[in-house]
Amino acid sequence: MPALSLPSPCFAAAVITHDAVVLGLLAATLGFIFWGSAQPTGFWRRFYSYVPSLLLCYLLPALYHSFGLIDGHASRLYPVARDYLLPAALVLLTVSVDLSAIRRLGPKALVMFLTGTLGVMLGAVVSFLTLRLVHPSTVAGEVWRGMATLAGSWIGGGANQAALKEVFQADATLFGQFVAVDVLVANLWMAFLLILAGRAKDIDRWTGADTSVIDDLRRRIESYQAEHTRLPGLSDLMLILGIGLGATGLAHFLAGPITGWIRGLPASWRLQDYSLTATFFWVVLVATAAGLLLSATPARKLEGVGASRLGSVMLYFLVATIGMQMDLRGLLDRPFLFALGAIWICTHGALMLLVARLIRAPVFFMAVGSQANIGGAASAPIVASAFHPALAPVGVLLAVLGYALGTYGGYLVGLILQRLAA
Repeated sequence: MPALSLPSPCFAAAVITHDAVVLGLLAATLGFIFWGSAQPTGFWRRFYSYVPSLLLCYLLPALYHSFGLIDGHASRLYPVARDYLLPAALVLLTVSVDLSAIRRLGPKALVMFLTGTLGVMLGAVVSFLTLRLVHPSTVAGEVWRGMATLAGSWIGGGANQAALKEVFQADATLFGQFVAVDVLVANLWMAFLLILAGRAKDIDRWTGADTSVIDDLRRRIESYQAEHTRLPGLSDLMLILGIGLGATGLAHFLAGPITGWIRGLPASWRLQDYSLTATFFWVVLVATAAGLLLSATPARKLEGVGASRLGSVMLYFLVATIGMQMDLRGLLDRPFLFALGAIWICTHGALMLLVARLIRAPVFFMAVGSQANIGGAASAPIVASAFHPALAPVGVLLAVLGYALGTYGGYLVGLILQRLAA
């Protein structure tokens, strides 16, 4: 697919042009954001109850770029974060997948999680077709590329969203618009799920759901936490980095020959239409597959010493480098994108509620299964802990499964939307 031209910076020359200084500014910004979000009381506690920290990770670097403090397009930080930190983050966020533990959650938990994934994919098509009928200009042109990145986020998380940005070559401004849709709509949906959590007993009584499995699950999780969680040592951190960056190197090593072989296949097969001739596509797929394979080895125990947390650090640096390429003025170009997001999430929610009613699934499985898709590992534990603090890791567990599916599901959505747009 042809690459899209990026918007020009808002000012002719940036104040800060040295990448080392820009990196320091981004690191200090992320440190400040997460310091504030961790405050238990006071102004920052109240501030972050309304403003998601993820939004600021995009927004503040975007402001730096928009006001000419830095030039995100001239910096080499984003290519470095994309090529090295993103694949490593995918590995570390999927290495903790415990497929046997997911099976022990019971069929209803998996059914609700997969229903959430299907709801995101179906919602993308429904919202696209609805807006094409009601307000065609909203979904005209290259908007399907941005929708594909949002599908990756709502099935998996930020790493999948960033990966699909590269796979489908979504313009930075368009990507920024869908980040805004993501943050606003997803947080409104999480608020709705938290309201459901407060009424879970009444709803479960009405649907006749059996909640005994939840109590058993809570006891198992408390036992596992006591057995495996510990403070990481230097050897643990070096091993985590070795696995993440080593798998990243392997992904780049294999992606080149795979891409070269595919490009040698007959042009009439039109494999480029499916991004199969893009090297970065195979970097992402190999890195995700490596993480899944490692999850079946003792490497999975590295989650007990913070593998996914280190992966999240890499991811947030990537988020900041993406943010510093955004032109915030572009957020006002398509206000109907928020209507598209609302239709999308309502389709997902309606399917979740319908299936939960049909199979008599506990509200816990419905809410956590949904948020594991829409919010990912950052917010699924919040919804899970609203039912009981010990159940928070269930949200992480299902969200990690979402990381494994997000790139593939979002890729499929992108192909479908590409056909509809054509």
